[in-house]
Amino acid sequence: MQQNLALEPDNARHLAMLCGHLDNHLRQIETRLDVSISARGNQFSLKGSAGKVATAEHLLRHLYEEICQDVALSAESLHLQLQQAGLEYLAEARQDSDVQAIAIIRTKRVSVKPRGKNQQDYVRSIRQSDINFGIGPAGTGKTYLAVACGVEALLEEQARKILLVRPAVEAGEKLGFLPGDLSQKIDPYLRPLYDALYEMLGFEAVNKYIERNIIEVAPLAFMRGRTLNNAFIILDEAQNTTREQMKMFLTRIGFGSTVVITGDATQIDLPRGVQSGLTHVSNMLDDIDGIGFTYFGNKDVVRHPLVQRIVEAYDNAEDQATHLDKSRR
Repeated sequence: MQQNLALEPDNARHLAMLCGHLDNHLRQIETRLDVSISARGNQFSLKGSAGKVATAEHLLRHLYEEICQDVALSAESLHLQLQQAGLEYLAEARQDSDVQAIAIIRTKRVSVKPRGKNQQDYVRSIRQSDINFGIGPAGTGKTYLAVACGVEALLEEQARKILLVRPAVEAGEKLGFLPGDLSQKIDPYLRPLYDALYEMLGFEAVNKYIERNIIEVAPLAFMRGRTLNNAFIILDEAQNTTREQMKMFLTRIGFGSTVVITGDATQIDLPRGVQSGLTHVSNMLDDIDGIGFTYFGNKDVVRHPLVQRIVEAYDNAEDQATHLDKSRR
């Protein structure tokens, strides 16, 4: 089957971004969807089976719409979009576009597009609820999207400051053996948050905000005794909070603040026998109005394709171990 496609508006710069350097984006789509694509200006010709051509056509339209909304497209992001959901994601995107516009987060340097239904629901929940939980495996974008929403709220003056919080719990190492003072010991735990801020605001802007205390990065233990008003607060790696720490953190929230709590219940580094504050509170607060919960799964992983397979392998191994343990009883 051959299908001709005209993308509008006819914008040379946007079309070049869609095709990529030496048409490498088109070649990537051809390889993944098993179609043939030729382009001349805004006119595209697609060849292949009917279903695959229809999918490629929808994908090209979808990508071009994003580019026209200033959402950057790289070979990596295209790979992730194809890998993440393939036909499933395109169906979700089509359904979502019929219901409501997909939430795009605009920051100073990049526009962030949530990938897939769960990420879109997560961003909408953050914008609508005062307290939000994002729970799921590594690589699902929980922290990155939360930081992006915080930066957007700061730039639009919906929040006066961003507060990034993490529990300082070792994953096999001991803090006491790390060099430097307390601040230098804590910094490695907060590095992913810094990296996201630098990408969205730039190195100089982030440092200026930190100097003016508009962006504050702190370990969870430093939150005791504070009340936080008109702030965007992110508690990352919340699976490593105890029940007492989680209660302390939630009771710090003041008026006009938005809170996002992220964590992965399968990667708890607390001492044996200590219940995670995240798993405890997710069962206790799940039905309270004004609190949003978004649960991510393996299909939401947007890192290298091997990450998704690794997560699935660990889950399968744990399920087998649990089944074997039950059979022995």
